[in-house]
Amino acid sequence: MALSDEEGAFPRERKGMTIFMTDEAFGGLEEKIAYHFRDKKLLRQALTHSSYANEMKINKFKDYERLEFLGDAVLELVSSDFLFRERGDTPEGELTKMRASMVCEPALAFCARDFSLEQFILLGKGEEATGGRTRDSIVSDVMEAVIGAIYLDGGLEEASAFIHRFILSDLEHKQLFYDAKTILQEQVQQGNEGALHYELVKEEGPQHDKTFEVEVYVGEKKVGWGVGHSKKAAQQQAAYQALLARKER
Repeated sequence: MALSDEEGAFPRERKGMTIFMTDEAFGGLEEKIAYHFRDKKLLRQALTHSSYANEMKINKFKDYERLEFLGDAVLELVSSDFLFRERGDTPEGELTKMRASMVCEPALAFCARDFSLEQFILLGKGEEATGGRTRDSIVSDVMEAVIGAIYLDGGLEEASAFIHRFILSDLEHKQLFYDAKTILQEQVQQGNEGALHYELVKEEGPQHDKTFEVEVYVGEKKVGWGVGHSKKAAQQQAAYQALLARKER
């Protein structure tokens, strides 16, 4: 990554030196999302966590929180419109549940990792050290901020295209992941297969960056296994693997 002191470059501190991230430095992300910003400052802002802005004492580049607020509203509109048109016979209550599962924190983080969004987030050293880059809450917030930035830069049509490409695509597979624990519980109960339970089999790593390994059992039989940075995430992954195995039977 080239060093520059040109106006418009974006400072990033690493190992005692400040690296200036030029517009080209974000080109990889633009290629991944198939959208090129006219106003690169919007993209920079969408990727800037408050810890980074505070640590670097950046005044002219704000953090992503206002863009996240806007992106959340755009995402709700586009996802609601999609469900309304695609699920014409589904009652309002079910539509609300479906939308909630599609745009919840783990779901958005899952979609964002499809194009490695977390790699581009600008974090303060403290937040980085405590595992912020892998935290679903931060990754999902940045996902919404990127939506807000695209909306301001290119309008609703471009924001909608992004949402359809990365959030509203391959829904059957994503829905299986989003609702894995609930779906597995329902299947086991309907089949009277026995008690469903999760067991924590390993916990390792420093306090700020722990990894949990979980197995899921139906009765005495192990049916899935998962790893995550929280017990909940590991359980979700284990349930998802169990569902995939059941589909193959």
